[in-house]
Amino acid sequence: MEEELKSFVKVWVSAIISVSYCYYIPSKIKSGVHRLLSVLPVCVLFLVLPLCFVFTIFSSTTAFCLSLLANFKLILFAFDKGPLLPLPTNLFRFICFTCLPIKLQNNPNSQNHLPKWVFFGKAAIFGVLLNVHNYKSLLPPILLICLYPLHLYLVLDVLLTIVNALLTIILGCDLEPHFNEPYLATSLQDFWGHRWNLMVPAIFRPGVYSPVSSVCQHQMRSDWARFMGCWTTFFVSGLIHELVYFYINRETPTWEVTWFFVLHGFCTAMEKAVKRKIRWSLSPMLSRLITVGFLVVTGYLLFFRQIERSNMLERRANEASLFIDFVKRKVFNF
Repeated sequence: MEEELKSFVKVWVSAIISVSYCYYIPSKIKSGVHRLLSVLPVCVLFLVLPLCFVFTIFSSTTAFCLSLLANFKLILFAFDKGPLLPLPTNLFRFICFTCLPIKLQNNPNSQNHLPKWVFFGKAAIFGVLLNVHNYKSLLPPILLICLYPLHLYLVLDVLLTIVNALLTIILGCDLEPHFNEPYLATSLQDFWGHRWNLMVPAIFRPGVYSPVSSVCQHQMRSDWARFMGCWTTFFVSGLIHELVYFYINRETPTWEVTWFFVLHGFCTAMEKAVKRKIRWSLSPMLSRLITVGFLVVTGYLLFFRQIERSNMLERRANEASLFIDFVKRKVFNF
């Protein structure tokens, strides 16, 4: 554990130094190819840094924050786009908005904040799930299908909400929420575009969807251009998730995760195309059941199988125990 924490400090010090360079040097270079070339060495470094860890919690967190979000933010920054524009007022803010999964909230009054008891309720359910996993072998398969996506949602929502709350106080500004009650989604477009992990679509829209759609419009009809933009965005997302799985497991990709996003990209693009041609009306409850059911079943078949095979949840539980024991020894001397 001690060596892993040393690696963690070295990796994030390297990241902070690299982002500081981006703030002082590339920001002074004219936007375009020249600025892109100036930030590319940092992007390459961020792809390598997750390999410095053995513990899955450190490798996955670093991969998500640096290899995925920071790299996309810096590439968009090279072309005067994305969440790093306008340029933050000081270095500390630039480091936070680059390296951490946060985005400035443009319209603070536009979001309806949920009561605090909702968050504490989710935290309580998450605590229960951590214990339920110890009895996974006794649970019926149908319950396991629902258990994995619920665990993923709660761990991300609870932890990222805490991060947002702390950084809101430290930075003194309103930050975008990461989730918007995804279990209430009435369509795939609603789920992926407006409810799930909102930091990612905010980057993929200007980084993948818009450029691909713009290029395709010169070669095909606008409907097909939008279709290709949507599908390509999901395909890129699949490759990135496959990379994150590699950082965690260090095994040859099975491409199941990529196929999950390819399938959802095709279905979402078809859904959007059909909505433009045909108007139909389903009750919100039925729409939610169909949407969430499709997500849960396809997620279990393609997305969570690798997690199940690699015993990722059990490994993280063991890592948490090792960390707690380490803290007890160092802080409380027992």
